[in-house]
Amino acid sequence: MVESIRRKGARRGDKLVLVTIGKRTGIERMTPVRCFLADDGTRLIVASADGAPRNPSWYYNLAAHPDRVRIEFAGQRIDVTPEQLHGAEREAAWRWITAQARGFARYERITDRQIPVIRLTPTGR
Repeated sequence: MVESIRRKGARRGDKLVLVTIGKRTGIERMTPVRCFLADDGTRLIVASADGAPRNPSWYYNLAAHPDRVRIEFAGQRIDVTPEQLHGAEREAAWRWITAQARGFARYERITDRQIPVIRLTPTGR
């Protein structure tokens, strides 16, 4: 799946490969994630881990090395700056995301944590 998304992109254009550096290992990690293209050209991703009690590993990798994050899809490699959304901005983004992908609302109901929403902005914007 990772190689297919990297080379051709996702069928509906809603997935990308998130490339982070391992928090403990320092090794490059590639994770396919669902993404939501915002009107301003940034992409939003959700650290849902399918409603698990803990955030996914990629979330901790991204937080440990925010200056070494990129996304790949359809032959493109784009360096990005991640930003976790908070407060009203996070709530508005969450409503927008769950209107498009109702499964994320279910994940929030089955976990005790607030699911992080991350904005990925191409570096240099």
